[in-house]
Amino acid sequence: MNWRFVACALAALTLAACGSAPKQDAAADGQKGAISKTPTKKPTVVLKKGGGFYKDDGPGDDIPDGLDDIPDAEPKWEPLHKPATKPYVVLGKEYVPNSTVKPYKVRGIASWYGKKFHGQKTSIGEPYNMFAMTAAHPTLALPSYVRVTGVQSGKTVIVRITDRGPFHADRVIDLSYTAAYKLGLINGGSGQVEVEAIIPGETAATSYAQVTPPPKLAPAERDEIEALVKRLALEERPVQATAGTNGEGVTAKGVFLQLGAFASADNAENLKSHLSRELDWLAEPMRVHPGGGIHRLQLGPYASRADADKVAEKIRAALGAKPTVVIR
Repeated sequence: MNWRFVACALAALTLAACGSAPKQDAAADGQKGAISKTPTKKPTVVLKKGGGFYKDDGPGDDIPDGLDDIPDAEPKWEPLHKPATKPYVVLGKEYVPNSTVKPYKVRGIASWYGKKFHGQKTSIGEPYNMFAMTAAHPTLALPSYVRVTGVQSGKTVIVRITDRGPFHADRVIDLSYTAAYKLGLINGGSGQVEVEAIIPGETAATSYAQVTPPPKLAPAERDEIEALVKRLALEERPVQATAGTNGEGVTAKGVFLQLGAFASADNAENLKSHLSRELDWLAEPMRVHPGGGIHRLQLGPYASRADADKVAEKIRAALGAKPTVVIR
């Protein structure tokens, strides 16, 4: 056998294989480019450091044309969603939602939420549509309407408030993708805005007092939130076998992180759904523990207080506020 001939043949085959690889990669790259190519009407998103949406969230790959042509929300009187009017606590901060549509005006940071929440249930039970003109707010009546103006761009949109949030320490409103796009906030992820409540039937010239800090609570509202906080401060007691048990009819014991507390079970489940997507790196289960008329959203159990504190610090880094440690 001519070994020299065989060696040459093998070398030729090797070179041929190596030479063909770049062609396959190039074809693959070309295919990827064709898939990612978008019409000129569609916005391009280049996020800056500190952008306004969470890990794995964002605009998605299938952005429709004509976002500029989507009309603003049209303010009108609507029945309020009663469960959304009850006070609640998230990450140690107390919130008393408005039970009526009333004047409100504030400046602060707006963020936006996208594909990770698209189609998910909002606080009023409707699915979130990132391409509709909607927003989330911690305390405004649900549903209600606000005018949002970009401080830098001067652009203005009108959105319908359908959800609770954001629960980041430095943000005042979470906008839909389209609303943020029309205000020019997409690339930066967040930006300074002015949020002003719209009372249907009143003229656009109506002006309201600037709200910084938020207005003082009415006596009835103070009494309501104080009563809730006092009940939350009571020693944790075992509850019946429900969503907060270990699956065997026995309330789980150990160290937990309390993320929120609500009088409404629906609101507790809604926050659970939101935080499950925002904090998708969590390893421990998140459950709603009902008891004493309060629905507590808790994370755990943890093997020790130190383990719980480590996770609490990671949550603080992500959301700007730390959950409460509960031992039972």
